[in-house]
Amino acid sequence: MKIRTRFAPSPTGYMHIGNLRTALYCYLIAKHNNGDFILRIEDTDQQREVSGAIDMIYQVLEETGLHYDEGPHKDGGLGPYIQSQRLNIYHQYAKKLIELGGAHYCFCEGDIEDIDPCTQLSQEEIQEKLLQNTPYVIRQTIPQDGITSFQDEVYGYIEVENQTLNEGILIKSDGYPTYNFANVIDDHLMNITHVVRGNEYLSSTPKYNLIYEAFGWKKPTYIHLPPVNKDETHKLSKRDGDASYQDLREQGYLKEAIINYIALLGCSFGEDEILSLDDLINKFDIKHISKSPAIFDIEKLTWMNETYLRNLSLEEFHQLVLPYYQHITKDIDFLELSLVLQPRLEKLTDIKYMTDFINEPYPFDISIYTHKKMKTNPENSLKALKLVLPLLEEFNEYNNDEKFVTEFIKFAKDNGLKNGQVMWPVRVALTNKSLTPGGAIEIAHILGKEETLRRVYKAIDDLKN
Repeated sequence: MKIRTRFAPSPTGYMHIGNLRTALYCYLIAKHNNGDFILRIEDTDQQREVSGAIDMIYQVLEETGLHYDEGPHKDGGLGPYIQSQRLNIYHQYAKKLIELGGAHYCFCEGDIEDIDPCTQLSQEEIQEKLLQNTPYVIRQTIPQDGITSFQDEVYGYIEVENQTLNEGILIKSDGYPTYNFANVIDDHLMNITHVVRGNEYLSSTPKYNLIYEAFGWKKPTYIHLPPVNKDETHKLSKRDGDASYQDLREQGYLKEAIINYIALLGCSFGEDEILSLDDLINKFDIKHISKSPAIFDIEKLTWMNETYLRNLSLEEFHQLVLPYYQHITKDIDFLELSLVLQPRLEKLTDIKYMTDFINEPYPFDISIYTHKKMKTNPENSLKALKLVLPLLEEFNEYNNDEKFVTEFIKFAKDNGLKNGQVMWPVRVALTNKSLTPGGAIEIAHILGKEETLRRVYKAIDDLKN
């Protein structure tokens, strides 16, 4: 039998990291086994639906390469793939489930504490209430004896006593199904073989199985995933404003790094950690999913993002970062800037801070000229800048870093100075920053001769005063 998985998000906000990981694992399970990955939009909670959220789901799946085989825009003959368009299907099966004894009409107001008294109504009483248009819900009918059990691929064998299960609502008074009913009907009708979802649904799965059994349907393989936590005790939650995929993208993380990182949140792929989507497909094994919660570590994601940036060719990196140079108005060597940034950049949004000295240096700060390791202070920095000024004026190959460095080293030696006693003052003169994305030579190359000289002249004047 061909493996079929489904990702069934609710359009209630941004794509939460836990949701995206579920989508990714659904995709990997299907593709590792040459199966189908289905997208189904579970929009039955109309009160919580957020405008534009469905389009956001499509966008994220497209951007991350998790292309679905069947879904709202790819009809595989088992649609509609949006639950609000399937209401007649749910009502049809709810009535059939009532006939089979697996559900019942409930006319009670409010919550039911114990056994639903409506289960004691006669057929005549039920028909009378329906004819009178008495508001009702359809509840699941739970046997009060026996146990229901199932095998989960991650958590193993699980069984519960039926009498501990509550008779939850299947069809609400507004005519919309609850998740607890719609997911069972849809998974069966869409031939889903492997149900992948968060472990918060473990406790509800016995109730789903009772519905499968009432209809005489084959149950799917269950794969419940451990939660993604922000620390040892708190789960990531979009309701609490924790990081979503969109947040991470806006913070400057690459989509490839995000997908790679979240794949490792709760699953082992061997010793290698930098893995493409194809690598993840090839290496994925359900047996390697952990039972323990995964901790979302932003530092690990940042390291992974750095690694992806380093692994790009210079041309690929340059094309990627060009849109982030729009704030720069100076006519500079942008390719050289990319060359300097690539080995130092953690995430794309750092570019603005790392390059904010290019249009104009920071305001003069005499304290930066004091550097213990470089053995510099304002006095010897002023002396070094005056000494090196003729070299900067006479040298015309600012784009030749190797020759430029050789000239600086020779100059320092000829004048009895350490390299840093020349390089550091020039670096500060060009930026007025203590942290820069490159050294004196690289920054001079980026700025060009004319701008370099203008800033060194200004630094000498500032230090004199």
